[in-house]
Amino acid sequence: MSADRAAWRSTLLVSRLFKAMRPGELDTVLAMAVDRPVRRGQTIFLKGDAGSSMMAVLSGRVRIGLIAADGKEITLNSIGPGEVFGEIALLDGKPRSADATAAEDGTLLVLERREVLPFLLANPDLMLRLLMVLCDRLRQTSVALEDIALFDLPGRLARVVLKLADDYGRKTNDGVRIEIRLSQKEISTLVAASRESVNKQLGAWRTLGVLGSDGGCLLLRDRAVLEALVNG
Repeated sequence: MSADRAAWRSTLLVSRLFKAMRPGELDTVLAMAVDRPVRRGQTIFLKGDAGSSMMAVLSGRVRIGLIAADGKEITLNSIGPGEVFGEIALLDGKPRSADATAAEDGTLLVLERREVLPFLLANPDLMLRLLMVLCDRLRQTSVALEDIALFDLPGRLARVVLKLADDYGRKTNDGVRIEIRLSQKEISTLVAASRESVNKQLGAWRTLGVLGSDGGCLLLRDRAVLEALVNG
């Protein structure tokens, strides 16, 4: 195996989909893949584009989102290294159901439907694993839309900060350092609110000592306050 593919394997084993593959299955899939560099802000695909591939993030971060009827941006998911996106198109070949944009400079691994689908059809166990990943993605989207419908801004923002702490947090003496840098604009799209409203709420939590900062990253100091907002 080439050094590149060995590095790809190491990164992709973060994903539940790739981690569940047998070594031979993963080798076969990697042999079909090509890497693709992307720059921050670059459009990877738009809702309605032809769906012909599934992608995995090797480095960087990808934002999955939509533009609402009122023009607001809504972020449905943030995809990091080892995670996959575009898997719906891999199965049905229909147009993309959301936009994908590079949130950071990085590299994607691209798997074309015309090559992967025959392999999946010949391996029903692997197909089932892919369907489980798809179900997880649908649940995440449902949660994001439920937050917008049912929670006010503090509740939505609290859930986002808690999830970021769970996914990217590192415990320190002062709290949990969220080791992913999101601009206030990016956070605002996660909660379907204006940047100004998000800035005001984050500022209020900093004043109360719920949040702090550490090297440009958010520091969660008092998790209980945010959990109380989420739990009503």
